[in-house]
Amino acid sequence: MKAVAKHRDLPAGRKLQSGHTLYWWAEVLAILGYYFVYSAIRNWNTSNESAAFDNAKIIIRWERWMGIYHEETLQDWALHFKPLIIAANYFYGSLHFVVTIGVAIFLFRRFTNDYPRYRNTLAITTALALIGFRLFPLMPPRLLGTIEFGHGYVDTLADFPTFWSFNSGAVSKISNQFAAMPSVHIAWATWCALALVPRVEQRWAKMLAILYPITTLIVIVITANHYVLDAAGAIIALAAGWFPAARFTRAGKAPTPTV
Repeated sequence: MKAVAKHRDLPAGRKLQSGHTLYWWAEVLAILGYYFVYSAIRNWNTSNESAAFDNAKIIIRWERWMGIYHEETLQDWALHFKPLIIAANYFYGSLHFVVTIGVAIFLFRRFTNDYPRYRNTLAITTALALIGFRLFPLMPPRLLGTIEFGHGYVDTLADFPTFWSFNSGAVSKISNQFAAMPSVHIAWATWCALALVPRVEQRWAKMLAILYPITTLIVIVITANHYVLDAAGAIIALAAGWFPAARFTRAGKAPTPTV
């Protein structure tokens, strides 16, 4: 009888309880490819200034109606504390990526069976954000100061020391500055908290995880990069990504016992 050749896994694989195998290098390549496509689509059309301005007026009108339009007041207070603004600039421009990547690595290494569901949640949420950017271009508060609209917002990334600014050289040419609704910063930060809180053991670590999206909300407001409703849109997008990912992700799930 001819022996049947066994399937041989590729190097550096992690076997899941579902029988699937994950490879860290394949995940890195897939994530880099996804982010490249995301960035290309996000920055595809950056010339919607008129529509973005009109939508900003709509957001402000809604927030005033709900009694939550306090972004300008909060930034005015924060501008009295230069170290706070500089720290917020670096938080906004750096931790968004660093913490999200760190949490993804943590899940892959320590909770590999949970990783596919969280990865798919983040992918779907980010894709939904792209739809929001396309259908509802939104001028962030920091740009309203350049238009006669009666607002005194400050672009802190441009006016205070930081590594980069949306108005600097190449960044101003490739970055879609009207991609504000929903706030991907809030969506990713909340995703990080959802992944960490049930899995870290130390109480202080849980508290840091809970505070991360809250701090992110404060940062996006005092740097005038987002409105509060952008954060609400992010939570909706995350929820819309969470449920289909939980329902349809097969990798990592324990096999259903047969009778």
